[in-house]
Amino acid sequence: MGLSLVFGAAALRRTSVRLRHRVELGAQGDLAMARLLVRGQDEATAGLVGLGDKHLFFSESGDAFLMYGRRGKSLVVLFDPVGPREAWGPLVLRFVRHARSIGCRPAFYQVSPHFLPVAADVGLKLFKLGDQALVDLKGFDLKGGDWLKLRRSINRAERDGLEFSWLPASSVPQVMDELEQVSEAWLAHHQAAEKGFSLGTFRRDYVAAHPVAIIRQEGRIVAFANILTTDTRKEAFIDLMRHRPGTHRGMMDLLFVKIMLHLKVEGFERLNLGMAPLSGLSDRPSAPLWHHLGRFVFENGERFYNFKGVQAFKAKFDPDWQPRYLAISHGKALLPVLADTALLIGGGVRGLWRR
Repeated sequence: MGLSLVFGAAALRRTSVRLRHRVELGAQGDLAMARLLVRGQDEATAGLVGLGDKHLFFSESGDAFLMYGRRGKSLVVLFDPVGPREAWGPLVLRFVRHARSIGCRPAFYQVSPHFLPVAADVGLKLFKLGDQALVDLKGFDLKGGDWLKLRRSINRAERDGLEFSWLPASSVPQVMDELEQVSEAWLAHHQAAEKGFSLGTFRRDYVAAHPVAIIRQEGRIVAFANILTTDTRKEAFIDLMRHRPGTHRGMMDLLFVKIMLHLKVEGFERLNLGMAPLSGLSDRPSAPLWHHLGRFVFENGERFYNFKGVQAFKAKFDPDWQPRYLAISHGKALLPVLADTALLIGGGVRGLWRR
């Protein structure tokens, strides 16, 4: 790390300490500090802080933060705390006390197994949300019979004229209008509104801040994905994915495989494909009631969300499935917190109604 970055980090840290009790959305000093902290840690999903749609809550020393949204009486933290593990416990405890002091329910959405000791210390109750798919890029290739179906899919896509390109962030503004057209076509086809909170949205400044992988057909962009990374190169995360409907059956297979191979060459260790909601819940008779309810929704809820399809698509790439949890103060808060979280992601009742 260069001296300029060290001194810049120190200055921003001092700023964050002065501002850590502020909860106004979009405080530029806080957001700049958060982005800097994200760059130095491994989990690329933390780059969703760049959407600017979440409040920030910093540790006393300014070396760690939580990003959260407020809906109703729920303060919902997204992902694990960002920053050194030793800062997590005191930061989470301060946040829980802050939420309760203003009459709100503290909740932690999509936390990893690393968060479990902190949850136990603070007295939080855990509910499994699903499994997150992580692909080991160091060992990824398409050799062998297990990959035959996927090889055929991407070979057919390339024979039919689909071409992959990787655009660094500096080149993204040059194709922004075309990317927006693809995004609008995708939203219109799905009759969907933009989401948020735990999902990327098509905002020009946000998309332009990261590299973008694209698929072209006859020179026209037909699919893209923006890729979140950090300076450690431990992990990359496929965030916003959009494509022109009805283009080619193998288009998304080609996009994902080419992204993986490119990141492997660039020295990244793993690719995060995100969570498959409600997957991996126990079907044992002795399992908690939440698991039985979740499995019922997973098996029968295709009308509301493509649970099985999402899990099946990610399973193509032989990922390591890791559990993700919701942590809350007590079981009675489960349904209100889930409802408030869904509204945060959907952008309110109207956005949720439009899927």
